Amino acid sequence: MWSQLEPTGPHLSYLVLTLFLIMYALFSLMIRDRLHLSEPPLATVFGILVGPRGLAWLKPYDWGFQDPVIQEFTRIVVGVQCFAVGLELPNGYVKKKWKALLVLLGPVMTFGWLIGALFIILIFNTDFASALTISACLTPTDPVLAASVLSNSQFSTRVPKRIRDLLSAESGVNDGVSFPFLFLGLNILTKASRGEIFKEWFLITVLYQCTVGVILGITVGHVFNWLYHISHKREMMGQASYLAFYLLLAVFSIGLASTLGVDDFLVAFCAGRGFAHGGNSPTADTRLPVVIDLMLNSALFVFFGAMIPWESFHKLDSITPGKLLGVLALILIFRRIPVVFTFYKAKLLPNVRTTTEALFIGHFGPMGVGALFLAIEARAQLETDTSLPLPHPPDDLDPKRQRAITLIWPIVCFIVLGSTLLHGLSTLAISLGDHFSRKKGERAPLIGGEREGLHGMIFDEENIGTDEEQGNEEDEEAEDRGYYRARESMRE
Repeated sequence: MWSQLEPTGPHLSYLVLTLFLIMYALFSLMIRDRLHLSEPPLATVFGILVGPRGLAWLKPYDWGFQDPVIQEFTRIVVGVQCFAVGLELPNGYVKKKWKALLVLLGPVMTFGWLIGALFIILIFNTDFASALTISACLTPTDPVLAASVLSNSQFSTRVPKRIRDLLSAESGVNDGVSFPFLFLGLNILTKASRGEIFKEWFLITVLYQCTVGVILGITVGHVFNWLYHISHKREMMGQASYLAFYLLLAVFSIGLASTLGVDDFLVAFCAGRGFAHGGNSPTADTRLPVVIDLMLNSALFVFFGAMIPWESFHKLDSITPGKLLGVLALILIFRRIPVVFTFYKAKLLPNVRTTTEALFIGHFGPMGVGALFLAIEARAQLETDTSLPLPHPPDDLDPKRQRAITLIWPIVCFIVLGSTLLHGLSTLAISLGDHFSRKKGERAPLIGGEREGLHGMIFDEENIGTDEEQGNEEDEEAEDRGYYRARESMRE
């Protein structure tokens, strides 16, 4: 080969990643609004095609893409997305809708955690503590996958804003709330006595990591909100600095949290909420979630597709393709849908008004980047009793720890793969079902031309806060729909 050619790992990464991002950017409106597809499943499939099992252009593991790199990459992506969710929610949303959020973050998450652990015990014959640990990685809904579907698309305008806000808020908070679930399983697995288990879990995880994390995040957000307004009022900040300020503050909050050993994602979400306190209208035009979706999130899913551990799906411990498919199907069906529907029928989810909305919320609990981070975090705790993972899992640990380390990564990766494809493609399936459920005279000529709200969902009153706030949100939803109608008229 000619000596001038240098197809190194970084060089090929620049080439392949930007190729996907450029092609997606060129056709993004058609993909999102006509085909009702989102980036994560497409990026994952592209990663599989260019990965070791395909064209072998991307070889993350051969290039040193080991556990510490995966941990930090996923930490940044999920943390920035949690910050963005906190930033984008309506002002005062958490305070006004805390009851609905408490249901989703409490009994719904707990049910999903326990039912997932039960399936893992039955299918993979694991001990109870290992099953709880693995299931905890799969308990939170992923803010990255949620954002790719619930924002910046025509499909999102067909879902009531109160449903979108509820799912976004849940996805932004529950990655952080999953830490108590994860560390309870880890403590049962690694500690000797019940007193030691509870003491470590309550004092370190609940009080320090979570409670201090919330306080720290709110404080950081409010302090920088104050500094931002001082700078903006005195015209000391240029327009070009707005987006950089958002991203830098998000990464700062993650770095502060990880340095202090508190809950990264709760700090990031609360910092976003604190920074949005009182409104920051001049920065609204930066469209932070759009940039994050296109750059960070898509790049990560391309790498995820390239680093899927295919060989571990049929040669490791008790893992077989059939068992993985079985646990994926059971978790997707029973993890959220029954418990959300039960709480809807008991009238404990006031934001949810119809059976269709309850089923949509129950279905829409994607497992993605957050699950990958928690899996690496769990392996690190089992390997070193710290949050710092080894480059490669050791093979000389206590048998229970060793088996848990062996099972976590392939099970979580397979379920994340299935969830990414199923939830990412479900927008197309829902759109198809809604299109053909209408009478012929009520259908748009093409599926991508549907503009009305999804059948079985209520749009007339959003009921979020005061009349003024409600009017503003209805105007925002009408503006979104008007944009797509205007664009369609221009094309015609």
